[in-house]
Amino acid sequence: MKKLPAPRIQSLGSLRDEMKAVARGEQPTPADAARLSFNSTEALVKLLTPGYRALLALIRDRQPESVAVLAKLSGRAQPNLTRTIAKLEAAGLVAVITAGRKRGLRAVESKLRVEIDPYSNRDTLEVA
Repeated sequence: MKKLPAPRIQSLGSLRDEMKAVARGEQPTPADAARLSFNSTEALVKLLTPGYRALLALIRDRQPESVAVLAKLSGRAQPNLTRTIAKLEAAGLVAVITAGRKRGLRAVESKLRVEIDPYSNRDTLEVA
């Protein structure tokens, strides 16, 4: 499985300014442009609720071969679980491996380290 670059914390305004500068030719496309980003530390924290973290642990430890198997393991309804998996995949925390009609799941990152700057919005996020 391909490992994604570490995600980052970047405000929407900063991302917009960066994209406009690239579009105007004022700066090259950043080498890490494909990195996932969260617009705030709060957005990441909201995603890592106790329920989602328990689900991530199940995926990491059991590596379910399908969403249906994960539904049985977690006791959650499959339609709700499918939406949750889409959020976790979009955040780069889960990889969905499609084989035929089955969608196996794998945890992508082992740990995230957030450094919060209490005096500004320059928080950082790295994969540990």
